[in-house]
Amino acid sequence: MAHTAAAIEIPASLDEVWQLIGGFNSLPDWLPYISSSELTQGGRVRRLVNPNGDVIVERLEEFNNKERFYSYSITDTPFPATEYQATIRVREIPGSETSLVEWSGSFIPVGVSDEEVIALFHGIYKNGLDALRLLFPG
Repeated sequence: MAHTAAAIEIPASLDEVWQLIGGFNSLPDWLPYISSSELTQGGRVRRLVNPNGDVIVERLEEFNNKERFYSYSITDTPFPATEYQATIRVREIPGSETSLVEWSGSFIPVGVSDEEVIALFHGIYKNGLDALRLLFPG
């Protein structure tokens, strides 16, 4: 199983950041790679569409509002991976009005090397977090 993670400091409070990214249906609000998100199955499944029209279906596996994280799996994807599990988490940086956002995932490559699929997901995580940072100019 391959794994990657990315993190970024955001000059905003834990509550401000979580309010934007904590909703399972909120990816289009901050992630340029996702054009739309539609919830089904009582909010437990989201159908995402990227700018190319590719569809990604994800299932919410765990949601913890108090600890400010959620974990999800991908059930249908154009990506060359299976057994995908990821977590988005916001942590407070003590003594500051800055938050740390972490996005990590594990997956099994399909038809490509570990390095190729790690680079793919790491790029999505890093670029997504960089876009999120732009929404909080500080």
